[in-house]
Amino acid sequence: MTAQVTGFLGVYSDPAHIVEYTDGEVRQEYEVTLIGEPVSGEPTENDEASEVRWTSVHELDRLDMHPTMRRQIDHYLSGEYPHID
Repeated sequence: MTAQVTGFLGVYSDPAHIVEYTDGEVRQEYEVTLIGEPVSGEPTENDEASEVRWTSVHELDRLDMHPTMRRQIDHYLSGEYPHID
């Protein structure tokens, strides 16, 4: 998928949030999150996302996602950005 960057959502870092991947890699969360819009292609699964699809805002509460991801989405939807931890 190709996307065009249209803005900056924020920098997210939580020292208490440790991510352990299925291959044994362990990391501390640190994300620079950009806002964008699709230009071409479709979202595809990868090593960090076993399922991807477009969804409506109304479906968000039914989706299985980590609270840190939901916090970023909520910042975008509420207009509370740029955010810096």
